[in-house]
Amino acid sequence: MSLRTRMSLLSLAALMLAVASSLAGCASGGNANTNTAVTNTAPTPVASPSPVVQNLTATERPQKIKEMMTGRGEQDQAKPLLQFVSPREGASVTGSTVAVKLNLTGDLKGYKPMKDPATGMGNHIHVILDNQPYEAYYDLSQPFELRNVTEGKHTLRAFPSRPWHESYKNDGAFQMVTFTVKGGGDASKPTTTAGGQVMSDNKNMAANKNANMANTNSHANANASANANANAAPREGKDMAASSAGEVDAKKPLLTYSRPKGEYKGEDANAIMIDFWLKNAKLVGDGGEYRVRYSVDGGEEKILEKWEPIWLTGWSAGKHTVEMELIDKDGNKVENGGYNSTSRDITVVK
Repeated sequence: MSLRTRMSLLSLAALMLAVASSLAGCASGGNANTNTAVTNTAPTPVASPSPVVQNLTATERPQKIKEMMTGRGEQDQAKPLLQFVSPREGASVTGSTVAVKLNLTGDLKGYKPMKDPATGMGNHIHVILDNQPYEAYYDLSQPFELRNVTEGKHTLRAFPSRPWHESYKNDGAFQMVTFTVKGGGDASKPTTTAGGQVMSDNKNMAANKNANMANTNSHANANASANANANAAPREGKDMAASSAGEVDAKKPLLTYSRPKGEYKGEDANAIMIDFWLKNAKLVGDGGEYRVRYSVDGGEEKILEKWEPIWLTGWSAGKHTVEMELIDKDGNKVENGGYNSTSRDITVVK
């Protein structure tokens, strides 16, 4: 082989080696870029938002309410008396519509239920069917009808209230009747007022009565007590979940939950009132032996020893559950048809 031929072959080999090296380098560089891309595009972990710490503290009446009280003159010292004209205690009503009529008397000092069209507020009566949230009754001259009331025994409670929903607590202000409906309404649909306001969600009424029966029997059997607690009734609120209560004894201590209820927003969300009605029970701070225990969102239980409203500040935005119950001197729940332990859901908008 000639020298020229050998030189050509060597040059060709060198060229091929250079090309191979170049290709290998490209392949290696591509892998490196791919790995780098995977690393750089991996999602950065997002820290879970810290839960809002809610520190509720008692505060004085909001200034807005103080000003309303000043403008009302003597009304807040009134002693209104209520009476059920219909239905009467123990009445039997045929059909699904129940006409409610109330008579208001007493030392009224100008107190009169009515709604101010401009503000949508005013004196009113809280009307409660069974153990559902109340409906406000503003004009006693107009009929207040319950429509689609289900068959069976029911309880109505009523008491006068101020425009900001604080109840009057004088003797005779609170009234309660039980009545029985025959040939009642459709249990798959809610009970409403004539204006369409929902008074009761009836869908779970049968299951609810069974739960209440188990709860009543639990006082005679420890195992039944455990089962009743495990099957506690659903929470109540603006969505009108089924009531936890059954038949109530008018002669026994009775706690009626009133506020808070519904939605709070703007200035009204700064301080929210807790208010209730007591019958046949005096709290320790008023010379009796009972207390009211409450909690918010399953948190620390607090005790009320005087029958008066309190305002709590420090609420966070969102849905909250308020539980309230009547307890005796030993801290035990006082049973009365399930009415003395009530839970409501409210919503705070900020």
